[in-house]
Amino acid sequence: MKLLTNARIYTFAGELPAASAIAIDRERIIDVGETGELSRKYKNQVEVFNLHGHAVIPGLVDAHIHLELYALGLQKIDCETTTQAECLRRVEERARTTPTGEWILGHGWNQNSWPEGYGTKQELDAVAPRNPVFLTAKSLHAAWVNSQALKFAGIRQETEDPPNGTFGRDQQARLTGILYENAVSQVEKIIPAPSVEMVASSIQVAQEDLWKKGLTGVHDFDRQRCFSALQLLHGRGLLQLRVMKSIPFENINQAVEIGLRSGFGDDFLRVGGIKIFSDGALGPRTAAMLQPYENEPENRGMAFLDGEELFSIGKVAVDSGLSLAVHAIGDRANHEVLNGLDRLREYQDHRPSQPMLPHRIEHVQIIHPDDAARLSGLGVVASMQPIHATSDMEMAERYWGKRTAWAYGFKSQLNYGARLVFGSDAPVESPNPFLGVHAAVTRRRRDGEPGEHGWHPEQRLTVQQTLEAYTHTPAVISGMGDRLGKIAPGYLADLVVLDQDPFTCQPDDLHRIKPVKTMVAGDWVFEA
Repeated sequence: MKLLTNARIYTFAGELPAASAIAIDRERIIDVGETGELSRKYKNQVEVFNLHGHAVIPGLVDAHIHLELYALGLQKIDCETTTQAECLRRVEERARTTPTGEWILGHGWNQNSWPEGYGTKQELDAVAPRNPVFLTAKSLHAAWVNSQALKFAGIRQETEDPPNGTFGRDQQARLTGILYENAVSQVEKIIPAPSVEMVASSIQVAQEDLWKKGLTGVHDFDRQRCFSALQLLHGRGLLQLRVMKSIPFENINQAVEIGLRSGFGDDFLRVGGIKIFSDGALGPRTAAMLQPYENEPENRGMAFLDGEELFSIGKVAVDSGLSLAVHAIGDRANHEVLNGLDRLREYQDHRPSQPMLPHRIEHVQIIHPDDAARLSGLGVVASMQPIHATSDMEMAERYWGKRTAWAYGFKSQLNYGARLVFGSDAPVESPNPFLGVHAAVTRRRRDGEPGEHGWHPEQRLTVQQTLEAYTHTPAVISGMGDRLGKIAPGYLADLVVLDQDPFTCQPDDLHRIKPVKTMVAGDWVFEA
């Protein structure tokens, strides 16, 4: 048994909101109370951990991560630089040690952060003349490649754009080396794929990195290979991160055929919903909008499906006990998704079988005021990423203008009664949850911009509301609300010891909070 004493414990359990001691037997909490009381009660055969007044909260969950991409990305070039020149320097540095003909991979560039804007294939050719180069954008909805990569993929001047994708071209219609949306996969698919063993090894390393950040669970949105790798780790007893794994839309028929259901699995690995894309992203201006982007009268983004198509997909899913997790960023995309889910609710009302887990909209970055209350009314989860608000605010102002008044509406969704869960979309953003906590509470960047009150301060949340979206609510919507997300007797012992108290520190210091210890299932998996 373990006894944690002399702590400031925030239980997130209404009947006992605060305590100073926790008794743990194997993987579960058996008692919560005051240090003196529990020390007397469990004085024999107990290992005592004096936490010296540190704050303790339930283990944090990243409710939207790309686990394989993040794990493999730890080995890629970090392209999230303030200038294009620095990104090119890093590519050149990697090219010096990469054998001729082998791929150079990187992630994280954002043309909106660079004075030069988008790069070109010629610039990559100059720094990596002997290697194909493939650099994904921060949004994951665009890529920057060199001439060798285009050649290997068979993409030439006369190659037509794929459905729902575009090859970037200059004013003379020459390929620039920038790929948008489905055009990215035309190159990505020819890059030698890592084996399941390689992915499993990368995830094993990545979970240690996530523990250091205070994460004890994730909701993953990568594809089949990631699921196979997770099963491999789980079967070997090496998975100590609680994972809810979505099923990509391209695998819906296989999932239906073998009878997979949302919620199937155990406390470490369970099946989530069917992941579907309804539009693109803000960065490349492919998010589907009701009205055109600012100063682009012909551009309303890319809509990959409408409400009728989503309803048709949804019928197949719910008849097999599968819920939906739909990527929707633009206001037109959210409108169409809600229309489809509205029809699906009516359909489900007359079906005997129901998915165990609720439907979700992933991102909900901008939603028309007429649609904002509909998530709550339909029982749809708002799965959002607070760090996107502060990262994207300048870009959002530039492309959405006055419409930003109804963008990244965390408080609005809570006020309407929607269940709100928070994640990072890593590797799009860092999976450090305290960056997200800071963004949600202050609506400011770490440098203090855009000022004392933050960006659209009416959408700020309290620390309690924010941490609920990282703890108990993700547990509830994954079907584990009776045993995760609180520090209470009978609950699994997933918790984090922090170097600062999020409830008493200055809001500007929230992003500086670091875990001192992280516990999963009663075991310390990280100690600073």
